[in-house]
Amino acid sequence: MRAFPEAGLIRLGPDRSDRRLVLLHGWGADADDLLDLADLLVDPEVSVVALQAPQAHPAGAGRQWYPLLWQAMVPEPAWAEVPAARRALRQRLEQLGESMPLPRTALLGFSQGAAMALDVATGGDHPLPLAAVIGCSGYPHRDWSPQASGTPVLLTHGREDPVVPWQHCDTLQRQLEGAGITVIRQDFSGGHGIDPLLFPLMRGFLEAAWSQDREP
Repeated sequence: MRAFPEAGLIRLGPDRSDRRLVLLHGWGADADDLLDLADLLVDPEVSVVALQAPQAHPAGAGRQWYPLLWQAMVPEPAWAEVPAARRALRQRLEQLGESMPLPRTALLGFSQGAAMALDVATGGDHPLPLAAVIGCSGYPHRDWSPQASGTPVLLTHGREDPVVPWQHCDTLQRQLEGAGITVIRQDFSGGHGIDPLLFPLMRGFLEAAWSQDREP
Protein backbone atom coordinates (compact mmCIF):
# COMPACT_ATOMS: atom_id res chain seq x y z
CA MET A 1 0.00 0.00 0.00
CA ARG A 2 1.19 3.51 -0.82
CA ALA A 3 -0.69 6.33 0.86
CA PHE A 4 -0.48 9.99 -0.17
CA PRO A 5 -2.67 11.91 2.29
CA GLU A 6 -1.40 15.26 1.02
CA ALA A 7 -2.81 14.45 -2.42
CA GLY A 8 -6.14 13.27 -1.07
CA LEU A 9 -5.89 9.70 -2.28
CA ILE A 10 -4.62 6.23 -1.48
CA ARG A 11 -3.18 3.91 -4.11
CA LEU A 12 -3.15 0.12 -4.11
CA GLY A 13 -1.71 -2.27 -6.63
CA PRO A 14 0.95 -1.91 -9.29
CA ASP A 15 2.36 1.29 -10.76
CA ARG A 16 1.61 -0.01 -14.24
CA SER A 17 -1.68 -1.66 -15.12
CA ASP A 18 -4.22 -1.73 -17.93
CA ARG A 19 -7.21 -1.38 -15.56
CA ARG A 20 -8.09 0.94 -12.71
CA LEU A 21 -10.83 1.03 -10.08
CA VAL A 22 -11.51 4.38 -8.41
CA LEU A 23 -13.37 4.37 -5.07
CA LEU A 24 -15.51 7.27 -3.81
CA HIS A 25 -16.50 7.08 -0.14
CA GLY A 26 -19.69 8.33 1.48
CA TRP A 27 -20.47 11.37 3.62
CA GLY A 28 -18.50 11.34 6.88
CA ALA A 29 -16.08 8.60 5.84
CA ASP A 30 -12.63 8.97 4.28
CA ALA A 31 -10.45 7.49 1.57
CA ASP A 32 -9.67 4.20 3.33
CA ASP A 33 -13.34 3.37 4.01
CA LEU A 34 -13.84 1.24 0.89
CA LEU A 35 -10.31 -0.12 0.48
CA ASP A 36 -11.26 -3.60 1.71
CA LEU A 37 -13.33 -3.96 -1.45
CA ALA A 38 -10.18 -4.04 -3.57
CA ASP A 39 -9.20 -7.61 -2.64
CA LEU A 40 -12.80 -8.75 -3.12
CA LEU A 41 -13.62 -7.12 -6.44
CA VAL A 42 -10.44 -6.97 -8.51
CA ASP A 43 -7.28 -8.98 -9.18
CA PRO A 44 -3.97 -7.86 -7.61
CA GLU A 45 -2.70 -6.54 -10.95
CA VAL A 46 -5.50 -3.94 -11.11
CA SER A 47 -4.64 -0.40 -10.04
CA VAL A 48 -6.92 0.89 -7.27
CA VAL A 49 -7.24 4.54 -6.28
CA ALA A 50 -9.37 5.65 -3.32
CA LEU A 51 -10.08 9.37 -3.52
CA GLN A 52 -10.64 11.45 -0.40
CA ALA A 53 -13.41 14.05 -0.49
CA PRO A 54 -12.00 17.58 -0.34
CA GLN A 55 -14.07 19.04 2.51
CA ALA A 56 -13.80 18.34 6.21
CA HIS A 57 -16.87 16.81 7.83
CA PRO A 58 -18.56 19.21 10.29
CA ALA A 59 -18.31 16.65 13.11
CA GLY A 60 -14.53 16.92 12.95
CA ALA A 61 -13.82 13.42 11.61
CA GLY A 62 -14.24 12.15 8.08
CA ARG A 63 -14.82 14.05 4.86
CA GLN A 64 -17.61 15.19 2.56
CA TRP A 65 -17.89 15.89 -1.17
CA TYR A 66 -20.29 18.71 -0.31
CA PRO A 67 -22.23 19.66 2.84
CA LEU A 68 -25.59 18.44 4.00
CA LEU A 69 -28.07 20.88 5.50
CA TRP A 70 -30.43 19.79 8.27
CA GLN A 71 -34.09 20.72 8.05
CA ALA A 72 -36.28 19.45 10.90
CA MET A 73 -33.69 16.72 11.64
CA VAL A 74 -33.73 15.58 7.99
CA PRO A 75 -30.51 15.94 5.95
CA GLU A 76 -30.76 17.72 2.62
CA PRO A 77 -27.80 18.17 0.25
CA ALA A 78 -26.51 21.70 -0.13
CA TRP A 79 -27.49 21.70 -3.79
CA ALA A 80 -25.81 25.03 -4.52
CA GLU A 81 -22.43 23.45 -3.79
CA VAL A 82 -22.89 20.39 -6.01
CA PRO A 83 -21.71 22.00 -9.30
CA ALA A 84 -18.36 22.98 -7.80
CA ALA A 85 -17.96 19.51 -6.27
CA ARG A 86 -18.75 17.97 -9.64
CA ARG A 87 -16.18 20.11 -11.45
CA ALA A 88 -13.51 19.34 -8.86
CA LEU A 89 -14.06 15.59 -9.05
CA ARG A 90 -14.14 15.61 -12.84
CA GLN A 91 -10.81 17.45 -12.86
CA ARG A 92 -9.27 14.87 -10.52
CA LEU A 93 -10.48 12.01 -12.68
CA GLU A 94 -9.17 13.67 -15.83
CA GLN A 95 -5.79 14.04 -14.10
CA LEU A 96 -5.85 10.33 -13.28
CA GLY A 97 -6.71 9.77 -16.93
CA GLU A 98 -3.27 11.07 -17.87
CA SER A 99 -1.72 7.89 -16.46
CA MET A 100 -4.60 5.49 -17.25
CA PRO A 101 -7.08 5.99 -20.11
CA LEU A 102 -10.54 6.75 -18.74
CA PRO A 103 -12.13 3.99 -20.87
CA ARG A 104 -10.05 1.57 -18.76
CA THR A 105 -11.18 3.20 -15.49
CA ALA A 106 -14.21 2.12 -13.45
CA LEU A 107 -15.84 4.12 -10.65
CA LEU A 108 -17.42 2.70 -7.51
CA GLY A 109 -19.18 5.07 -5.15
CA PHE A 110 -21.14 4.62 -1.95
CA SER A 111 -23.97 6.92 -0.81
CA GLN A 112 -22.83 10.52 -1.46
CA GLY A 113 -19.90 9.02 -3.37
CA ALA A 114 -22.37 7.11 -5.55
CA ALA A 115 -24.25 10.31 -6.34
CA MET A 116 -20.96 11.93 -7.32
CA ALA A 117 -19.86 8.96 -9.42
CA LEU A 118 -23.09 8.82 -11.39
CA ASP A 119 -23.10 12.58 -11.91
CA VAL A 120 -19.57 12.92 -13.31
CA ALA A 121 -19.89 9.75 -15.39
CA THR A 122 -23.19 10.53 -17.09
CA GLY A 123 -24.17 14.15 -16.49
CA GLY A 124 -23.33 17.36 -18.31
CA ASP A 125 -22.65 17.97 -21.97
CA HIS A 126 -19.62 15.68 -22.06
CA PRO A 127 -19.94 12.56 -19.88
CA LEU A 128 -16.64 10.97 -18.95
CA PRO A 129 -15.88 7.93 -21.14
CA LEU A 130 -15.48 5.47 -18.26
CA ALA A 131 -15.43 1.69 -18.44
CA ALA A 132 -18.18 1.25 -15.82
CA VAL A 133 -19.86 2.78 -12.77
CA ILE A 134 -21.12 1.01 -9.65
CA GLY A 135 -23.46 3.11 -7.52
CA CYS A 136 -24.20 1.67 -4.06
CA SER A 137 -26.99 3.21 -1.97
CA GLY A 138 -26.92 6.38 -4.03
CA TYR A 139 -29.35 9.11 -5.02
CA PRO A 140 -29.77 11.58 -7.90
CA HIS A 141 -28.50 15.11 -7.67
CA ARG A 142 -31.06 17.84 -8.23
CA ASP A 143 -31.20 18.89 -11.90
CA TRP A 144 -29.04 15.89 -12.85
CA SER A 145 -29.72 14.99 -16.46
CA PRO A 146 -27.82 11.88 -17.61
CA GLN A 147 -26.68 11.79 -21.22
CA ALA A 148 -26.37 8.80 -23.52
CA SER A 149 -23.01 7.08 -23.13
CA GLY A 150 -21.44 3.69 -23.54
CA THR A 151 -20.71 3.42 -19.81
CA PRO A 152 -22.72 0.62 -18.16
CA VAL A 153 -24.06 1.17 -14.64
CA LEU A 154 -24.67 -1.25 -11.78
CA LEU A 155 -27.00 -0.01 -9.03
CA THR A 156 -27.36 -1.67 -5.62
CA HIS A 157 -29.55 -0.55 -2.72
CA GLY A 158 -30.93 -1.95 0.53
CA ARG A 159 -34.71 -2.05 0.64
CA GLU A 160 -34.67 -1.08 4.35
CA ASP A 161 -32.15 1.75 3.97
CA PRO A 162 -32.96 4.34 6.70
CA VAL A 163 -30.44 6.91 5.41
CA VAL A 164 -30.95 7.07 1.65
CA PRO A 165 -34.45 5.82 0.84
CA TRP A 166 -34.62 2.82 -1.46
CA GLN A 167 -36.97 4.71 -3.80
CA HIS A 168 -34.05 6.88 -4.91
CA CYS A 169 -32.75 3.85 -6.79
CA ASP A 170 -35.99 3.79 -8.80
CA THR A 171 -35.34 7.38 -9.88
CA LEU A 172 -31.73 6.64 -10.80
CA GLN A 173 -32.68 3.63 -12.88
CA ARG A 174 -35.52 5.43 -14.64
CA GLN A 175 -33.40 8.44 -15.57
CA LEU A 176 -30.39 6.40 -16.67
CA GLU A 177 -32.41 4.03 -18.82
CA GLY A 178 -34.35 7.00 -20.21
CA ALA A 179 -31.02 8.33 -21.49
CA GLY A 180 -30.23 5.01 -23.17
CA ILE A 181 -27.69 3.88 -20.57
CA THR A 182 -27.41 0.17 -19.79
CA VAL A 183 -28.38 -0.44 -16.15
CA ILE A 184 -28.10 -3.57 -14.03
CA ARG A 185 -29.88 -3.28 -10.70
CA GLN A 186 -29.70 -5.50 -7.65
CA ASP A 187 -31.63 -4.65 -4.51
CA PHE A 188 -31.08 -6.53 -1.28
CA SER A 189 -32.72 -7.00 2.08
CA GLY A 190 -30.76 -4.68 4.34
CA GLY A 191 -29.94 -1.12 5.27
CA HIS A 192 -27.38 1.51 4.32
CA GLY A 193 -24.43 -0.55 3.22
CA ILE A 194 -23.00 -2.92 0.61
CA ASP A 195 -24.25 -6.48 0.91
CA PRO A 196 -21.32 -8.98 0.71
CA LEU A 197 -23.60 -11.34 -1.22
CA LEU A 198 -23.34 -8.87 -4.10
CA PHE A 199 -19.56 -9.04 -4.38
CA PRO A 200 -19.56 -11.78 -7.07
CA LEU A 201 -22.03 -9.75 -9.14
CA MET A 202 -19.95 -6.59 -8.76
CA ARG A 203 -16.74 -8.40 -9.63
CA GLY A 204 -18.27 -9.99 -12.70
CA PHE A 205 -19.72 -6.65 -13.79
CA LEU A 206 -16.27 -5.01 -13.65
CA GLU A 207 -14.58 -7.87 -15.48
CA ALA A 208 -17.20 -7.78 -18.23
CA ALA A 209 -16.82 -4.01 -18.62
CA TRP A 210 -13.04 -4.20 -18.85
CA SER A 211 -13.29 -6.95 -21.44
CA GLN A 212 -14.93 -4.49 -23.83
CA ASP A 213 -12.66 -2.40 -26.03
CA ARG A 214 -13.71 1.24 -25.90
CA GLU A 215 -12.09 4.08 -27.73
CA PRO A 216 -10.93 7.06 -25.61
